[in-house]
Amino acid sequence: MANISVSSDELLLRDAAEWWLRLRENDADEPTVAQWLTWLEADRTHAEAFEQINQLCEQVGGADELRRRRLVMRHASPEVSPPARRPWLPRVAAALAASLVLAVAGGVAWTHFGGMSTEPGERYASNVGQNEDFALPDGSRVSLGGASTVVAHFDAGHRGIDLSSGEAYFHVVHDQARPFVVTAGPLAIRDLGTAFNVRRTNDRVVVAVTEGRVRIAPSGRHVSDAAQGALELVAGQQVSYDPATEAMSVTNVTPEHAAAWRSNRLEFDNEPVSVVVANINRYSKRPVEIADAGLGAMTFTGTVRTDAIDSWLEALPQVFPVKVSATGNRVVLSRAGRL
Repeated sequence: MANISVSSDELLLRDAAEWWLRLRENDADEPTVAQWLTWLEADRTHAEAFEQINQLCEQVGGADELRRRRLVMRHASPEVSPPARRPWLPRVAAALAASLVLAVAGGVAWTHFGGMSTEPGERYASNVGQNEDFALPDGSRVSLGGASTVVAHFDAGHRGIDLSSGEAYFHVVHDQARPFVVTAGPLAIRDLGTAFNVRRTNDRVVVAVTEGRVRIAPSGRHVSDAAQGALELVAGQQVSYDPATEAMSVTNVTPEHAAAWRSNRLEFDNEPVSVVVANINRYSKRPVEIADAGLGAMTFTGTVRTDAIDSWLEALPQVFPVKVSATGNRVVLSRAGRL
């Protein structure tokens, strides 16, 4: 295990800002709204964080350019720092305010404050149930699983990719002079001559290497600095980041499993049912909802075929004490009896 010190409050506030921006994109569809509602209802702190972001954006939206700058400075200023129980808020709010000022004022794409950019990025996205392949400006390629989004920020000295949601497989043209770094929530992954897969489910991240090596560190730190808690993975290895423990665990993985979604298979190894359902929803025509948080906490190991999701749902009561109910355009998982 390798512990990484990323505050859960920081991650929560950042997630709320990402949802605020995603809901205002022109192509925000019903599945996106359903995913947002699922996130919102998962914990009361999610709604509180979202309201904080909403209030901040209302202030930004009604401000002129000078007031926007002052707003950022006010959030960054130590003399107006909030109570000691939330010492993380000033620096996080400063980063969020700067990004949201850009978003509200000019439609600038959001990137995590581990690598914010003041320039609009190139956005690549896939629809629910659709895998997509894209060529990047440097000749690298990215394959996106269903309902996945990345934003690319390339310049003369850096290649940055932000995976805001879903799953992506990267085949990178290595260029030591222009580092290729993928940010996925709390983690930053740097290419070292590589093909690798990244799956992000909220702030739970799984990275699997199929060729070469990658270096992984908490986002916001220098990924090239091994002394800052960076971890190197080689082909055949996989790292899983659990936001509940803020730790990374390394296991072995075969190339067939590393990006199995490209062959219509979602592979899970001892992962919460809530994570399984969130990933199924990237392919399901009918969103699946969990009515009981206790069900979401149970773990699942196995394969779900993206072209046979209904069959998996029908078989689920044989494995877990759940009731599967199809109501209209959604499927609800509820507790079948006492555990």
